[in-house]
Amino acid sequence: MKLNIKNETGKLRSVVLGQPNSMGSVPTLEESYDAKSYYSIENNIYPKEEDIIQEMNAFEAVLKKYDIEVLRPNIIKDYNQVFARDVAFVIDDKMIISNVIADRADEQDAYRKIFEKVSWRNIINLPETAHIEGGDVIVWNDFLFIGTCFSEDYRNYKTARTNEYAIEILKEYFPKKRIIDLELKKNDKIPYEGILHLDCTFNPIGTDKCIIYKEGFVDESDYCLIIDIFGEENCFHVTRDEMFEMVPNIFSLSPEIVVSDKTFTRMNNHLRNEWGVTVEEIPYREISKMGGLLRCSTMPLIRE
Repeated sequence: MKLNIKNETGKLRSVVLGQPNSMGSVPTLEESYDAKSYYSIENNIYPKEEDIIQEMNAFEAVLKKYDIEVLRPNIIKDYNQVFARDVAFVIDDKMIISNVIADRADEQDAYRKIFEKVSWRNIINLPETAHIEGGDVIVWNDFLFIGTCFSEDYRNYKTARTNEYAIEILKEYFPKKRIIDLELKKNDKIPYEGILHLDCTFNPIGTDKCIIYKEGFVDESDYCLIIDIFGEENCFHVTRDEMFEMVPNIFSLSPEIVVSDKTFTRMNNHLRNEWGVTVEEIPYREISKMGGLLRCSTMPLIRE
């Protein structure tokens, strides 16, 4: 397989979609590893497996409607495998195998048949202490935007998934990229107060636009840098409540087509009416209760 991911919106040809089957029992609060799941467990609204299956089937149907190759990981019994984005990710023609948190380490075994399709020369295995997950990595042509946490309390946060060491290694592998690290606010228990991954607060659309939540960044200068790169008029600003609902985390099939949650009325109307984007709307409310949405559920392999 010839991997090719130059940006977030090029016409999609091949993608891995997560696996909704055999989710296992509802985790305890202690077992949760993101704030949205913690909130869902605490409020007794954690999603049921049959609802997750229904939502992911709707997503797969849209992907196949556009003749996109859809690969799936093997099923691990009683294991949450919905969010493919964090297991590995592609930059240009290289696949980086994430060092995911210990709670999810077994998940990578289910992707072995997919990894085997890729030449070993194009697979990057990071050192054990270099932590990074695909939700924190946004590929945008000459830019690599990477969400991170520089806090001295890094190890105390379950929601801190990408560290400085991993960013330094990516700089060595991709010396021609302009790598921009963006520090995200972290909170393990209150989803309104923290950002799990960069794609929960910032996501490019089309060829020159983006969705952004200003309050997700520790430093306002990071937010201002993104605004400078894209231009104020090309940025759709998300409210605090919309961030909680995971509005930024939609998924592009091409510069002209996105898949979005059907409840994101304000943004979907803006994408259609102001930016001329085709919006494929599907139900994805239940999956959002586990701290991820559409982009999180995918691992793009080939874009034109």
